[in-house]
Amino acid sequence: MSKFFEALERAEREQTLRVPSPRTTDGSAASEPPAAPSERVPLAVPPRFEPPVFRPPAKTTELAADRSRRGVDEQLVSLLDPASFEAEQYRVLRHVVETLRKGANLQVVAVTSPGPGDGKTTTAINLAGALAQSRAARVLLADFDLRRPTVGRRLELGGSRRSLANALIDPSLRLENAVEYLPGFNLSVLPAGSVVSFYELLKSLRLAELLDEARQQYDYIVLDTPPFVPVPDGRLIAQFVDGFLIVVAAHRTPRGMLAEALDLIDPAKVVGLVFNGDSARRSSYYGYHGVSPGSSSTAPSRRSWRKS
Repeated sequence: MSKFFEALERAEREQTLRVPSPRTTDGSAASEPPAAPSERVPLAVPPRFEPPVFRPPAKTTELAADRSRRGVDEQLVSLLDPASFEAEQYRVLRHVVETLRKGANLQVVAVTSPGPGDGKTTTAINLAGALAQSRAARVLLADFDLRRPTVGRRLELGGSRRSLANALIDPSLRLENAVEYLPGFNLSVLPAGSVVSFYELLKSLRLAELLDEARQQYDYIVLDTPPFVPVPDGRLIAQFVDGFLIVVAAHRTPRGMLAEALDLIDPAKVVGLVFNGDSARRSSYYGYHGVSPGSSSTAPSRRSWRKS
């Protein structure tokens, strides 16, 4: 685990030391000297997936335009602007999940974070949207954060009576009757709903039944789960999950909290770390403002990291 913490420290140090470009005598910006090889993150450091700073997306379809006008979050680029470079970054993450689906039977993917505010919900929705871009794929996005449900609101499903809470409380309600289908996005959504007894519902046998139904009906099930450290919900859900993606916010997530989350999650189920919000410079290799050859700045991690 030490190498990943070194990468976090390096990112924070580079952010602190970053200063405006020097000026020449005529007032123009002087060109920056190329980074010394020693400043590059070595390939041994875990690769990092960085959703970039988002710009307002183009409305690429009539349905996307209509939903955008009604307030669907512009950060959901996999749904609203799938041709954008920003959406392409989530297809990098999609490729990892698709590869592990074939090789490691990764079907139920939980997206979590050590604490709140790290970007797990944005990552979960965009990952599900990226997977659903394959018209042959059957994808379910489920909001398992019953304490602070967000997925339904961000997708403008606030008025829906279909929800995970209803399906957990009513054993006669089948999964397909609790799910909202968004045909324009080829995506099924299970909003969290509203409950009070979070812990008891997540301990119930009914949860296992619902996820068994989901496995039979969908190729990919993406769960937006609560932060792992402050509440026990993620630990209750873990037994039904094939793998966890842990979202880490650059310059925000405390390293001690990340270490605690990794201690609590079965290492065999840690699919990778999503490094969110890093402001490191990107190259313009072949006209793309993203992946730099030999760099580890944009690809998601595919290993299970442990503290050393």
